[in-house]
Amino acid sequence: MSTTPTSTGTETGTSRRNFLKAAGLTGAAFALGFSSNDSLASPVLNLSAQPGMPPPESVELTPYILIEKSGRITIMNPRPEIGQGTYQSVPALIAEELEVPLDKVVIRQTGGESKYGGMWSQAVGGSGSIRGGYTQMRKVGASAREMLIKAASNQWSVPVEECFAENATIVHKPTGRKLSYGQLAEPAAKLPVPKEPTLKDPKQFTMLGKSMPRLDIPMKVSGQATFGIDAKVPGMVYASIERCPVFGSKLVSFDAAQSLKVKGVRQAVKVERVIGKNHYDGVAIIADNYWAALQGRKALKVKWDHQGHDTFNSVDFEKKLRELAKTDGVVGHNAGDFDKTFAGSSNQLDAFYETPIVSHSTMEPMNALAHYKPGASKPGASTPSDKVEIWVSSQGGDLVRDEVAKVLKVPADNITVHILFNGGGFGRRLAQDFATEATLLSKAIGKPVKVVWTREDDTQLGPFRPMTFSAMRGALSADGKIIALQHKVISPSIDATMNETYDKTKPDSTMLEATNEQKYEIPNLNTRYVNADIHIPLTYWRSVTSSTLAFSHECFIDEMAHKAGQDPLAFRLSMMTKDSDAKRVLMKLKEVSGWDKPLPAGKGRGVAQWEFFAGLAGQVVEVSKDKAGGVKVDKVYCVIDLGTVVNPDTVKAQVEGAIAMALTAATKDGITFENGQAVQKNFDANHMLRINEMPAIEVHILAEGGPVIKGVGEPGLPPLAPALANAVFAATGKRIRRLPFDLEKV
Repeated sequence: MSTTPTSTGTETGTSRRNFLKAAGLTGAAFALGFSSNDSLASPVLNLSAQPGMPPPESVELTPYILIEKSGRITIMNPRPEIGQGTYQSVPALIAEELEVPLDKVVIRQTGGESKYGGMWSQAVGGSGSIRGGYTQMRKVGASAREMLIKAASNQWSVPVEECFAENATIVHKPTGRKLSYGQLAEPAAKLPVPKEPTLKDPKQFTMLGKSMPRLDIPMKVSGQATFGIDAKVPGMVYASIERCPVFGSKLVSFDAAQSLKVKGVRQAVKVERVIGKNHYDGVAIIADNYWAALQGRKALKVKWDHQGHDTFNSVDFEKKLRELAKTDGVVGHNAGDFDKTFAGSSNQLDAFYETPIVSHSTMEPMNALAHYKPGASKPGASTPSDKVEIWVSSQGGDLVRDEVAKVLKVPADNITVHILFNGGGFGRRLAQDFATEATLLSKAIGKPVKVVWTREDDTQLGPFRPMTFSAMRGALSADGKIIALQHKVISPSIDATMNETYDKTKPDSTMLEATNEQKYEIPNLNTRYVNADIHIPLTYWRSVTSSTLAFSHECFIDEMAHKAGQDPLAFRLSMMTKDSDAKRVLMKLKEVSGWDKPLPAGKGRGVAQWEFFAGLAGQVVEVSKDKAGGVKVDKVYCVIDLGTVVNPDTVKAQVEGAIAMALTAATKDGITFENGQAVQKNFDANHMLRINEMPAIEVHILAEGGPVIKGVGEPGLPPLAPALANAVFAATGKRIRRLPFDLEKV
């Protein structure tokens, strides 16, 4: 995968003179892109020379499609590949409309250049890559196709209607004459861009909606793919950084005398880790190779002032949350009159659910290679002429660029970012602390430096998914329907740990995520949030707070169904009298799981569904009791609603991965704290799901061309924990209200 950024000018507008100069370049390219002012909203024409050639003047935007005279076609991918398939799926949206097979194009990753749009235009998170760009990216390909057809019809002096695109060529239907895209690039570039190109009928798709081999897999299997941790440049050095595992500690002093005796170690440098509002001290050992840097770090002597944070522990913090649960908190949503209805009901239920802090545990630890190139300035000072080049596994080139610009006060246009393959993201790589660390070190030592975190660093230093507790209360009518429900969330706030301006007086939508958005028709619904201050850095985790709130919400719905003496799935459907996607998902689940067929003795099944910003999925989990008193997860049925699907095989893989991650979080280790620091340091204590523990999974996709396109990577995660806990109850009669729990000791 090429990572060389496209060269562009900086002036706005393209004059006729500059257009002719660009078109006259040897190997000139036709290019089509989106306006950054509209955040990828409208197609515009642009020109650019290929990397290594003189850039055209006055080029305003960087293109998504480059078609050279030689016939080579390059498609720019603005969404980093973190294992979810965007390396293929996003370019496929363009290629489908362009009528060119993906095996005939070069795919290149954008690097946060402003020409591709503002913040989040080049990031992956929230399952937003396809749902956020499905139509826009298709328009890019369709506009290019129409311009190429028009160029061919002009050259042949025939009606446009007699020409069509096929396999990177334009064909004249009556005569069979053909012109390649390369032959048509220059004349096509002179034509106006269609504002509303005609998109293909989905019935004509040759790629979209069909299972296709992913182009990145052969590279990864063969070892040819370049991840951030593989990056190398001439003259670079390595760094391993000692950071205090007690958050909030201050560096008092360090002694690197023994470290400098390690062969290959060059120096020890103080460095700062910046993550949101948090600034943490560290000491970097700089060496010729990573092993020497790591050994030098182990020999380092550091003295910390813990600022009183070394008394923090999970047991006391959990007690604090339970005490805070007695307070009212801030109202997030209120429909009807919960208090009056609940107080007047003789059929009440309440329950308390607990979920832990967890790490992201990406298989590729954090890393970054940075080269700070000072301009004409005094040593250590930043000037507008300073430049930075970074090679990194990140969830957004624009996120890296903007954060480095902010922390180091370097103009964003002076920062070149190479986004390489990511060995997992899960929200962790939305924070760019590892990139700014490397850049600060490079500036300090005057060399390109590669920082690699250890697994212990990755596990102990966060940022983490927050601990989330939920106090649930509900009331049933005489005929067994939910007439009142309250979901009170008690937890630290992600935003509060990152943002200095966090307002505790307002409801935190992230921490109350989707609790009032389920399609259950409950007349009196109340949600509340109680903030619990914490100094531990927190951030988004796959499916964000839905990963915890779905557990409490859907388990409580199950408890209400049991109290009403009703079947859990039928109970849910009884609260969905109106047509909805959620109702369709549950109906499909009922069908594919054989819900109405009795299971053998010793087995149980549970159901859950969850709809949130990223999408919608429902699951049925089947479990069986074993003689030792444990439970085995036998099978998971998942129905995911998408509206439109790009690659069904990728969808199934993403759902399977989400289920594996959810099952790990539900049944393995959370992160706990003693003496101010995380107890779990590596996979020996922070266990991952093993392949022999993976249940059979059956994925069913609802993609009927609905108006709303939904996400894939995250919706498959939230329903697993509640469906599993509900299945355990069905099999054993025991309610699971605290995660994680041990399957072998249910």
